[in-house]
Amino acid sequence: MSALARMQGEFQEYLLRGTSAIEAEVVGSARVPVATRLGIYAGAYGARLIDALKASYPALAELLGEEDFEALGAAYVRTHDSPFFSIRHYGDALEAFLGAYPDTAEVALLGELARWEWTLCGVFDAADAEPLAAAALAGVAPEEWAALRFSFHPSVRRLALQWNAPQLWKALTDGEERPELRVVAEPVEWLLWRQDLKSYFRSLEPSEAAAVDAARAGGTFGELCERLAAVHGAERAPREAAALLAGWVAAGLLVAATPG
Repeated sequence: MSALARMQGEFQEYLLRGTSAIEAEVVGSARVPVATRLGIYAGAYGARLIDALKASYPALAELLGEEDFEALGAAYVRTHDSPFFSIRHYGDALEAFLGAYPDTAEVALLGELARWEWTLCGVFDAADAEPLAAAALAGVAPEEWAALRFSFHPSVRRLALQWNAPQLWKALTDGEERPELRVVAEPVEWLLWRQDLKSYFRSLEPSEAAAVDAARAGGTFGELCERLAAVHGAERAPREAAALLAGWVAAGLLVAATPG
């Protein structure tokens, strides 16, 4: 190992673990001792990671307040290295951390709010794709519809939440009055996606949530109709399936429809 590589490794260990080997390589002075020189970098490293957490979790930061979020962020940084090339991806384990952190472990809402915000980050950062045009479906032959399979936009995400975290997130990020916090017995299904540079989300009825999940898993249009028939009856199912499909196309959720 070269001297440079060794020093880089020692400096990294100092930033991550606080080890002292790098101190032998740093020149201090009476005015600025070694500990002060190194401390500048250590403090800046931790602060930058906490800033990244704030950028990804603005509503959580607003809800906790600056002091408590700084303490949470510092605790997370101490126990979670950044393994990514981009700092944007730092913070992926915050939801799980909230469930174990003593000050937040008993507040399930915070974990769901973190999951919501991290999912929105993934929606915004997802790859672009050209949405499927309604005209493309007009050319599908009647005998091909039952075997038709759909490809969804890369930004599409699905969540099931028991708290009204999305409403709280909107109020916190828009500076509006916070809603009364609610938890429901049956989780509410949510759909999130992006069109161009704007992210969207909406709640789903259980039947549509199941249809979205089945279609994303490769289910055919015929299989979707069968699922809907179990809920709405055989006569109504085709209309329901057609309405769902039209809504998905209009929202830009689909990028391809392929006969089986």
